[in-house]
Amino acid sequence: MSESTPTDAPGEGRPSSDGPPRPRSYDRGDRGGDRGDRGDRGDRGDRGGGRGDRDYRDRGPMSVKARMRARARKKARKSRKKGMFQRRKVCRFCADKTAVLNYKEVKTLRLFISETGKVTPRRISGTCAKHQRHLANEIKRARQLALLPYAPRHM
Repeated sequence: MSESTPTDAPGEGRPSSDGPPRPRSYDRGDRGGDRGDRGDRGDRGDRGGGRGDRDYRDRGPMSVKARMRARARKKARKSRKKGMFQRRKVCRFCADKTAVLNYKEVKTLRLFISETGKVTPRRISGTCAKHQRHLANEIKRARQLALLPYAPRHM
């Protein structure tokens, strides 16, 4: 038993010193492609990941929403650097008390729907939370009565 191949030994994944080395196809480093002299970094060379030593790599991949938020923050930082001043958006319904939210007023509701048929978010439209909730309900009512489309193909 002194010169037998390792079968279910504790170090099965690694070549053992007491037996012959395992074939290359069983090696964990071989993923099917030839990496040449680049080592285990793939095509990045010694540049690293390109993101520095940030901690968020341990949290897993960023979600789409997180990427969008990060992009928006970056854009906001850029605009502050340039000295641009953005006027604060004011709720149309709070400012003008005569503007009534009603499912029958399709022209008003269309202003708050994107071309894909989605309700425009508060941060873009500028409506307050109270009126945004009311607006969403009125849009849903108008859709049920076929005054507004659910999707762009319904237009």
